[in-house]
Amino acid sequence: MEKKNFLFVSLTGLISDIAWQVSKEGHEVRYFIGDKKERDIADGFVAKSKDWEKDVEWADIVIFDDTLGQGEKAKALREKGKPVIGGTPYSDRLEDDRSFGQEELKRVGVNIIPYATFDSFDKAIEHVEQNPTRYVIKPSGEAQNVKRRLFVGEEEDGQDVIRMLEAYKKSLGDVIKVFQLQRRVVGVEVAVGAFFNGKEFIYPININFEHKKLFPGDLGPPTGEMGTTMFWAEPNRLFQDTLLKMEKTLAAEGYVGYMDLNTIVNNNGIYPLEFTARFGYPTISIQQAGMLTPIGQFFWDLANGQDPKLKVRTGFQIGVRIVVPPFPFDDDETFESFSKNGAIVFKKPPGDEMRIEDVKQANGQWLIAGTSGVILIVVGTGQTMKQAQAQVYSRIKNVMIPNMYYRTDIGDRWEEDSDRLHNWGYLR
Repeated sequence: MEKKNFLFVSLTGLISDIAWQVSKEGHEVRYFIGDKKERDIADGFVAKSKDWEKDVEWADIVIFDDTLGQGEKAKALREKGKPVIGGTPYSDRLEDDRSFGQEELKRVGVNIIPYATFDSFDKAIEHVEQNPTRYVIKPSGEAQNVKRRLFVGEEEDGQDVIRMLEAYKKSLGDVIKVFQLQRRVVGVEVAVGAFFNGKEFIYPININFEHKKLFPGDLGPPTGEMGTTMFWAEPNRLFQDTLLKMEKTLAAEGYVGYMDLNTIVNNNGIYPLEFTARFGYPTISIQQAGMLTPIGQFFWDLANGQDPKLKVRTGFQIGVRIVVPPFPFDDDETFESFSKNGAIVFKKPPGDEMRIEDVKQANGQWLIAGTSGVILIVVGTGQTMKQAQAQVYSRIKNVMIPNMYYRTDIGDRWEEDSDRLHNWGYLR
């Protein structure tokens, strides 16, 4: 493929690693980050854009990395004839408005979990009192981006959910304007995703398993993500009964990018939880580690409505996030004291397994950037999950960052989860 000009447009600096990977493939890259506090992310790794709208003319292709209004910008550029990876106002709403996403699944014939949407904590408490069972509290809109606000109830009478709603009313009433109470279903949590070229889904699909809690054993507060296991597959029952049913709608929208649906499955059925109508993080970096097709070439073909020949590795990929204080909390004082501009040291030179998140480079030295404390994704691959797991944790031993922490059990669930998924027939 001849060299192209790639413009990456980000709200908070999520897609740094992929911008870096594309630049390493020999393409010209410019990277815009909207949030001023995050703009040092990827300094020294890729060239930056100060004004992405002015750079659109320079760009051969534009890539947006988020929802929250980015779909409107992507659609406008696409209608002008620019090759774009990004959503539409409709696809943004699939993710940002949880209730809308559920109703769209229902419309195309996907069974959904009973839920109710509230803009009043008092009404939600009354609902649980009148319909006692286990619920999950899910904020909508921008509030859902702070994952610790999601609460998974354990008590059959819903009293733990009521106590949490009362606490949220006092502490987060000004932040959480709209939220969802979803009936809790027990089973295997598994996500199915695929790339879309404006007309149809591209195969193979991706099956992935997120590990959202901070500590091993799924303990502690929810985070955006602490690690992910995955494999590429041909279309299976999990895909055909859920995401594939959205194909005609996404084609009518001209959606271009990645679409993921997180679900809970058990022997009674598939229960969709939520859409990710964009790249997942750190999912896209782990996916790229499993791609044999250069991602720059793949993005170019995808954005131009072609049928990309996506060649991937067999076996499994694992990505483990390395984080520092105050993650997963927002605390500028703690970040300034413990982490800002901290050195990232490797015992031996880092290879392709080290993927950057909130990192910058000065004089060849990797340093902590941004404000969140999300630093690296370390990736491992293998023909079995055990082999991928052994590889990723051996690679983590190469990393030295003061006060760093990570989960030590990413991949442990696979043995039991795979038995159940195969027994129930979802991977066939």
